[in-house]
Amino acid sequence: MQRITRQSLIGFASIVVAAILMFAIIPTWVSSPSNVRNIVLSPLFWPYILSGLTVVIGLGLVVTGFFTTDPDEPEPPAIPGGYKRLAILAAIMALTMFCLPRLGMVWTSMLLFAATAFLIRTSHPKTAIICAIAVPLLLYAFFAHVASVAIPQGNFVRLP
Repeated sequence: MQRITRQSLIGFASIVVAAILMFAIIPTWVSSPSNVRNIVLSPLFWPYILSGLTVVIGLGLVVTGFFTTDPDEPEPPAIPGGYKRLAILAAIMALTMFCLPRLGMVWTSMLLFAATAFLIRTSHPKTAIICAIAVPLLLYAFFAHVASVAIPQGNFVRLP
């Protein structure tokens, strides 16, 4: 009988999580206006794409896990401070939900990007800061001015 490897278990878990996202969470919690002409601009498009990719990756893990002949790998050594960083990441996510309606999506994304980059101890801090500022601004410029999608703005600073 074939042993179920850790890889297969992670694959099954990915498929289950993706199915929950696709059939329960996205239809319930992501709203989409009916007047969106282009499907790529719909708020439902990217969550469904990411869920589908999660299913594909999960299937790949399951298949490779069933056909692997390698013995189980030993547990990797614990990373010092891993739980502390995980707790800080959870706090950043909670803070994001607090900041989104007050600062807006662009400013909150900038802060979130920078905080996450420094939390994972990036080896390129200058690049992380440049990306933290440039990527949300470019995405805002595209969606707000080219695609005419309303991006949530904050109460304090509004972008043109």
